[in-house]
Amino acid sequence: MTGPVRLQKFLSSAGVCSRRKGEELIQEGRVRVNGEVVKVLGTKIDPEVDVVMVDENLVQAEEELRYVILNKPAGYVTSCRQPGDQIVLDLVDISERLYPVGRLDKNSTGLLLLTNDGRLHHRLSHPSFDHEKEYDVVARKPISDKALKRMAEGIALKGRKTRPAEVRRTGPRRFRIVLKEGRNRQIRRMVRAVGHQVAHLKRLRVGNILLGRLAEGQWRFLTKKETTALLKSAGL
Repeated sequence: MTGPVRLQKFLSSAGVCSRRKGEELIQEGRVRVNGEVVKVLGTKIDPEVDVVMVDENLVQAEEELRYVILNKPAGYVTSCRQPGDQIVLDLVDISERLYPVGRLDKNSTGLLLLTNDGRLHHRLSHPSFDHEKEYDVVARKPISDKALKRMAEGIALKGRKTRPAEVRRTGPRRFRIVLKEGRNRQIRRMVRAVGHQVAHLKRLRVGNILLGRLAEGQWRFLTKKETTALLKSAGL
């Protein structure tokens, strides 16, 4: 599907619902285009550019499903569009439009999943997503066992305590941390809360998907085995 198309027709062609039901969803305010609720029937969108959501579900025209792992370098924004900045999609040269699953902040590096599978994107991006995410962290100065223990037990961030985490020291300034949640800039905020600053932050694993030896800035498709395990773990 190329060029502008009526929003309700796009919803129908993507297999979400009939055109009539699509009109109802639009009028009920359940459809967003690029983050904005659209209630005007006949609104046209460009499937190649615009991001369409029904409730919290990403919608895309039917196409071959792709599952990609990227080793994100520092300096790239985890976004589909960010004027004035380099974005992670600039690094992945395939024809299908992909969407990052979760976020890595601009200065962080490592494993990032991208997909055009709206079902998977929704499941993994939902707050109830409970998969482990493992990070390698280097502090700017030596960090105490007491500070690591505090992070492992949970730290109050804006009045809400982080969930218990697995923390393992790997050097005077270095440690591994495994989280089962993904609050905004969580590790950097946790490290700051114990009196330190992050010098380097790299994601090594998401669930069963390992970064391995993938070079920084490079990407690859997930293997069939990886994809099957990931979909199964997401209940798909």
